[in-house]
Amino acid sequence: MGQASSHAEGRQGAARPVSLLVAAVGVVYGDIGTSPLYTLKEVFSGSYGVPLNHDGVLGILSLILWSLLWVVSLKYVTFILRADNQGEGGIMALTALARRASAPYPKLRRMMVVCGLIGAALFYGDSMITPAVSVLSAVEGMGLAFDGIDHWVVPIAVVVLVGLFLVQKHGTAKIGILFGPVMVAWFLVLAALGLHGIAQSPEVLKAFNPAWALRFFVVHPGIGVAVLGAVVLALTGAEALYADMGHFGRKPIARAWFILVLPALVLNYFGQGALLLQNPEAARNPFYLLAPAWALLPLIGLATLATVIASQAVISGAFSLTRQAIQLGYIPRMQIQHTSSDEQGQIYIGAVNWALMVAVVLLVIGFESSGALAAAYGVAVTGTMLMTTLLVATVMLLLWKWPPLLAVPVLLGFLLVDGLFFAANLPKVVQGGAFPVLAGSVLFLLMTTWKRGKQILVERIDEAALPLPVFISSIRVQPPHRVEGTAVFLTARPDAVPHALLHNMLHNQVLHHQVVLLTVVSEDRPRVPEQERFEVEAYGDGFFRVLLHFGFMDEPDVPQALKLCHLEDLDFSPMRTTYFLSRETVIASRLEGMARWRGALFAFLLKNANGNLRFFNLPLNRVIELGTQVEI
Repeated sequence: MGQASSHAEGRQGAARPVSLLVAAVGVVYGDIGTSPLYTLKEVFSGSYGVPLNHDGVLGILSLILWSLLWVVSLKYVTFILRADNQGEGGIMALTALARRASAPYPKLRRMMVVCGLIGAALFYGDSMITPAVSVLSAVEGMGLAFDGIDHWVVPIAVVVLVGLFLVQKHGTAKIGILFGPVMVAWFLVLAALGLHGIAQSPEVLKAFNPAWALRFFVVHPGIGVAVLGAVVLALTGAEALYADMGHFGRKPIARAWFILVLPALVLNYFGQGALLLQNPEAARNPFYLLAPAWALLPLIGLATLATVIASQAVISGAFSLTRQAIQLGYIPRMQIQHTSSDEQGQIYIGAVNWALMVAVVLLVIGFESSGALAAAYGVAVTGTMLMTTLLVATVMLLLWKWPPLLAVPVLLGFLLVDGLFFAANLPKVVQGGAFPVLAGSVLFLLMTTWKRGKQILVERIDEAALPLPVFISSIRVQPPHRVEGTAVFLTARPDAVPHALLHNMLHNQVLHHQVVLLTVVSEDRPRVPEQERFEVEAYGDGFFRVLLHFGFMDEPDVPQALKLCHLEDLDFSPMRTTYFLSRETVIASRLEGMARWRGALFAFLLKNANGNLRFFNLPLNRVIELGTQVEI
């Protein structure tokens, strides 16, 4: 079985359990914690045809309860959180684990990579919808407090969301201090409101019996599956449990779920159900109407804060996922800024931030209400959940070596439930759900084009590459003029001469006394210890082959890493070291390997990608770039 996330928990060892639990509540549970704002409102909106009577309410409450227990408590908290990649979680970390597990089976390995990329692409679609639907649902409560203010809901939501994206570049460390206490207060309020509602109609407690959920399916077979498309709204944010594991570790996340989050959510859903039994007219907004009139305005303010925190967690998750995908080679390099000197995970990626902001604002303006957006919600969520199950199945069977008699029934249960939720959401594609599918499809196309284009680019360069032993033999026969210092040539191939080296010899007709052919290797693990970072091989005549290993959560700082080399023959002192880079200009052609339009797309991505200079933190005044054209 995968090791428990001792690495992540070890980093937090000095923190007190209670403070760590509060912090986990603030960061991890914002998305799923704000689901009561819109879940039951969407279920009983009328579009699903759910009868608003005793049996209908108890059936839906039972479905929500047992979905939370099965999907979140059992699948994610009990099983998925054990699939940690040296303490890190999330769809890309799981993809790296699945790639490693399926290495002996090339076809399965490719299939797992595709599943991981689909899940990542859909996660981005989820990242666009979550802030829009959450903030809109919170602000819509103002329509209950003030008459005639409905037309201000969309502008207020847009202002709140734009403000949230504008502060991202300044970091969230100071604001983040408030996340935990605010979300704890939010869950306590959810529980209090729920208890208040249940006290008025204790009849709803019968929904703890799963027979009510089964009865709902038997009595309403057509509605039963379709309504899962709305019930799944109660599960949005389940992926965040796994994605944020690297920040807190498995135990604090699990404890926060069972001690506070799950009880508060169940109480609130049941309280809303009790209100609906007493007053079916409350279906227009059962969450806010559950509160006493005097508490409505404070509740709207707290709900807005909670939804902003939920949105912040999703945005930070998109930044983290992007960095992992860049390191694993699935997304072009982008400029990554660190917003905290203490926390490595607090980063800012401008391109992702502004793209998300534009998408979220367009969603709010285009859909205008949380109900309309809820119709689009769920396709991306259930798709990502399904991909996660497929990936963890490979890890359980091939990496953990679980007995099939134990693993297969559990996995089939997960796949059955995920498949039902996904099937229930497919009709939403024509009801507004096309947006996350379209966004995910575009992102999947970009990721696969980038990965395949990089592979073809290396192949084309290799076709004209000169083997390193042949090159060294030739300079022994005709020695070039050697100059003082160390020349570091970055190359993707460890056994061939880089184009930059050949061009330097051709144009400058000199060779440094020390020539280092450097290859940066990205590992399928989050971090590589310093003692495993460096590999060096001497070829003689001043030539060295160096491999630097980085994990997908490491910062690839090449000059800093080269300081770890203590060989007497190598001198990497800053003023004696020059870095030579190859900059390839890609020309789309009719050569085999990639459609011409995809070749043009790859050329565009390559042209606009962040270069090696910034990505590897190379000193600006010690870098020489030499260009070459390549047809793909």
